[in-house]
Amino acid sequence: MKKLTGILLASTLATPLFAEAVDDTLVLNEEIKMVTRTAAPAHMAEEVDEIISGWHFRGKETRAMQADDFDNPGMIFVEKGEDSWNKVEGSEGKSCASCHGDSASMADVRPVYPKYNEAAGEVRTLEMQVNDCRENQMGAEKLGYTSGSMANMTALLASVSRGKPVNVAIDGPSSATWEAGKELYYARTGQLELSCASCHEANYGNMIRADHLSQGQINGFPTYRLKNTKLNSVHARFKGCVRDTRAQTYKPGSAEFVALELYVASRGNGLSVEGPSVRN
Repeated sequence: MKKLTGILLASTLATPLFAEAVDDTLVLNEEIKMVTRTAAPAHMAEEVDEIISGWHFRGKETRAMQADDFDNPGMIFVEKGEDSWNKVEGSEGKSCASCHGDSASMADVRPVYPKYNEAAGEVRTLEMQVNDCRENQMGAEKLGYTSGSMANMTALLASVSRGKPVNVAIDGPSSATWEAGKELYYARTGQLELSCASCHEANYGNMIRADHLSQGQINGFPTYRLKNTKLNSVHARFKGCVRDTRAQTYKPGSAEFVALELYVASRGNGLSVEGPSVRN
């Protein structure tokens, strides 16, 4: 049965339906022209020629929904994130705004995360940095890694960066983490013996079940999924993908998922930050 299941899934992935990304241009609020497809970064040259946002693999209505903030359901959560940004919490009597000022001042942050933190001696995701600030600067409790409150905050930080190019560093002190993430990306796991690359590199554009496979770019995270009507974080999506291969998954915020996020983010270097995006 296991072997048969794998064969059936492989057959589904190989079905050449809607193999091309939609030819369209994302202009946010009729003002900001977003880079949603561009030449692959140098470190991806042997894998793909072009990197393409998941926006191109969605239907016309979904693409239009993301293009207008009044229609994008993810913007409701951005507003909640803004409230949290200005809320005084913790023993130090501070809010995020107390140190950083207006949230718009953080426009250059989301494009470079995950990022190596020299003081901590580790690569940190945006969620990790948010919690470090809350705990050590505000004296406030950490937010759950994939909680709604954290997703709201990262959606806010992504929203003020929209249009800026993803540019995560993969050299220097980040290189070891990047290499670990790359190894995970290509490792076949689970009863179905699938890797991230099985779907998002070898079969993007094809159909799996009733969905259109994208390149798995994460420049649009956190993303509002119509499927579950909420914001979804990168590690929650990783967890779901690993689960679908019928493998034992890692925990959100784990070293494995941090490494995988750095690698996957680097595959999108050059695409515009889109979060909160809208996907199926």
